[in-house]
Amino acid sequence: MGERVGAGVDQLVLLGGFAVRIGGVPVDPAHWRRRPAAGLVKLLALAPQRRLHREQVIDALWPDVAVAEATPRLHKAVHFARRALGDPTLLTSNGDALQLLPDRDVRVDVLAFEAAAGAALDTGTAAAIDAALTLHTGELLPDDRYEPWAEARRVSVAHLHRQLLRADGRWAELLALDPLDEWANLTVMRAHVARGDRSAALAQYDRFAAVLADEVGVVPGTELDAVRDEALALPAEASRPSVVDTDQLPPQEIRFCHARDGVRLAYATVGCGPPLVKTANWLTHLEFDWESAIWRHWLVALTSRFTLLRYDERGSGLSDWDTTTFDLEAWIEDLAAVMDAAGLSRCPLLGISQGAAVAVEYAARHPERVSALVLYGGYVHGSVARARNDEELRVARLMPQLAELGWGSDEASFRQVFTARFMPSGTKEQWDEFNELQRRTTSPTNAARFLRGFGEIDITEAAQRVRCPTLVVHVRGDRHPPVEQGRLLASLVPGSRFVSLGGENHLMLANDQAWPRFLEEVDRFLAEVH
Repeated sequence: MGERVGAGVDQLVLLGGFAVRIGGVPVDPAHWRRRPAAGLVKLLALAPQRRLHREQVIDALWPDVAVAEATPRLHKAVHFARRALGDPTLLTSNGDALQLLPDRDVRVDVLAFEAAAGAALDTGTAAAIDAALTLHTGELLPDDRYEPWAEARRVSVAHLHRQLLRADGRWAELLALDPLDEWANLTVMRAHVARGDRSAALAQYDRFAAVLADEVGVVPGTELDAVRDEALALPAEASRPSVVDTDQLPPQEIRFCHARDGVRLAYATVGCGPPLVKTANWLTHLEFDWESAIWRHWLVALTSRFTLLRYDERGSGLSDWDTTTFDLEAWIEDLAAVMDAAGLSRCPLLGISQGAAVAVEYAARHPERVSALVLYGGYVHGSVARARNDEELRVARLMPQLAELGWGSDEASFRQVFTARFMPSGTKEQWDEFNELQRRTTSPTNAARFLRGFGEIDITEAAQRVRCPTLVVHVRGDRHPPVEQGRLLASLVPGSRFVSLGGENHLMLANDQAWPRFLEEVDRFLAEVH
């Protein structure tokens, strides 16, 4: 969230974008369409006391142009910058020097970050490091990535950011920023070895070795080789912990951010390894999932391989229940907000059930943010969109009514209608637990809104625009959605791999015979593409 800024303070925003606020009032971004004027303001914002000699400005903005030719360009840039700022006194010319916002109370976000980062690294306190990290809201001037005058400062800011992440132990974010970061890769491997997870440690080594070979043509160093040897010495049967002890699981960090429409979203990160984002799907609760036989084996398996970022959907779990917007557009915006809040620029997505539709749409719209897709139990068309006759349409529209009527009742028979559809092979204990999970995760009204929103999903067009490697997995006996929807999804996503598994539970349980095979497919797929 960053520090609070007084209403009368001028603000210069350079991290993650460019913006100017005079006395707290934003300058219309359209005023900065003239690049020389915007460049002049950015350059002065980074200068000591926001003041530079004219020749320094010319050398920075027009390094290959003679002074006589550059001088009229500078005059024009000053003119349009003053017009954008709305007051000529906000950009003054004193002799041969130019000064931006003289004698005013000004906050420059990059200067605030640099000061906080330096102090935090000096003291080493967790609170100071965390506070400094909240001030880093993105890369320095990303729209000026190829301007030589900004390069040295950009590198310096990025270095400070990485130092803070190392000091705070956020190796997953480091790996997302720089897969070549040796410290982060070592830390991940050591964490896997310490937990006895042989396969995860070796998979991390292989990923890093592949990146090193592709990017810089070298092999891992002796420290990494030593940790790999430790992993190889572990017994193969210890590669995947089979006993679930929630007291021994790594602590998760639950945080909150806000979607574009103001809805508060709860998200959590936990685990070891490269980042993986699980797009939200129906019926989750960031805290209760660890106690649930429905989700616990998913969390244990995924967090032993990855640093898992997951979040509760709007209207459920720890996220705001007080919302009326339940549609694909909102769910895509929520995913974007959570990824931005977590500082993840590019990583694979895991989409389960309707979360697969969100993942596909997001990947189609933001290919630069998604490195791979793993889609399980997904569908192209929701129940209403795929209804082939009046009877199927009637059933699709009946389910939200049932949810609204009996979801919150002490009588579980209403909720058991949904349980039987999603996990027909579950035991009585698993059914009882899923019934309770339904009650704890959302309200009857929201359950109905979810189901209506799911029914209208249609990602036919988006699926054909996905360009990242994609694995589509579906259980053959799944009826909600049927395996035909999985095959259709795979046929639409160019170059995707389709895997069908035995079973009939939409939510795969720990004792399902296909569960180990699913993990093997995911391991192999992500090892190949990363």
